[in-house]
Amino acid sequence: MHKTFSLALLAATVLSVPAFADETSAWRLFIGDHTAPQVTALDLDTGEAIATFPMASSASLYTTDGAVLAVQGAGNQVSAIDAGIAVDDHGDHGDIEITAPSLVEAVLTGEKPAHFVEHDGKVAVFFDGSGLVNLFSAHDWAHGGELVTSELDSGTAHHGVAIPWGDYTLVSTADADNEKKPRLGLDVLDANGDQVGETYPCPDLHGEAGSGNLVAVGCGDGLLIVSGSDAPTIEKLDYAGLPQGKVTTLIGGQGLQYFLGNYGADKLVIIDPAEAEPYRLIDLPTRRVHFVTDPVRPKFAYIFTEDGQLRQLDVLKGEITRSVNITEPYSMDGEWSLPRPRLVVAGDVIAVTDPLAGKVHLVDAGSFEITRELSVEGLPYTIVAVGGSGTEH
Repeated sequence: MHKTFSLALLAATVLSVPAFADETSAWRLFIGDHTAPQVTALDLDTGEAIATFPMASSASLYTTDGAVLAVQGAGNQVSAIDAGIAVDDHGDHGDIEITAPSLVEAVLTGEKPAHFVEHDGKVAVFFDGSGLVNLFSAHDWAHGGELVTSELDSGTAHHGVAIPWGDYTLVSTADADNEKKPRLGLDVLDANGDQVGETYPCPDLHGEAGSGNLVAVGCGDGLLIVSGSDAPTIEKLDYAGLPQGKVTTLIGGQGLQYFLGNYGADKLVIIDPAEAEPYRLIDLPTRRVHFVTDPVRPKFAYIFTEDGQLRQLDVLKGEITRSVNITEPYSMDGEWSLPRPRLVVAGDVIAVTDPLAGKVHLVDAGSFEITRELSVEGLPYTIVAVGGSGTEH
């Protein structure tokens, strides 16, 4: 495994603190209901709901730069929430400012928004219903209320993805003549939306993530690995050494450069493209429900499995090292969109939604034990966390 520079770890280190300042840590959980069109903000310390924001439909949630972006596929819009926690890095210490979270008035509209991807401060949202891509700054939108977008066209409506890459954008392409619009590959578009070079073949393209200076994209016959400091360099990494299957969900390591992907219903794969044998397959005791990497403890990732267990994965050893029972079983039989638990890491806490019980379970990342349970009205489902530590003047 190869270590990379970790801003998350650096920002948590306070080298010197002015005598007149108080060290403060603050975290908020933002929870999307499975059915109700709303997002609720919880104070992690008190467990109290501090705000509820109306949406056009149930929302998938993402975070970047102190903002929460709520993608409402059925509501044909994306909303921005200023999380109200901002940490300003001053090198020898960080300043933290805490205000009330607020819903930004300006919204991004379009036909069936789906994939949300942030890379190097720029965000791309792909609209499945039109095949259009909108690019924008999440910081300017969430913190300044100004939504300025540029638009690109993938060529056809499909369940696609777009990835910002400096002055370029990587955009999925699909077979426009096939009613099912199967994804065929990845195009590189310049700032004018013109294609640069040929299409990079990627059948059944699905799943992407960034880690360090790399981006990985899942294909039916391997992964596309994107690198380069200017124009992207794209190479195929086939599934050599793995059983028949494919990756369709990817998460990037933070602090360590690696990728974690699904590989069948009851397996995960640790991917290090720099290694001669880049894949390590992890067998799970039962089918996975959700998994995340840890931005604070880079060698760990967490997997929730359908038996109600939260499991800790040591990605350096390639082993499941600890587990704790969190909920009643959540079977993976049935539709993919049924309400099932989701995970997020908030500092030293792993939060697990429990939709059918109306709770969020909090697990201490050090002891790996449940410390608290927060009650949430409705069906708490998608979840993100925003927070950090700093000096409050």
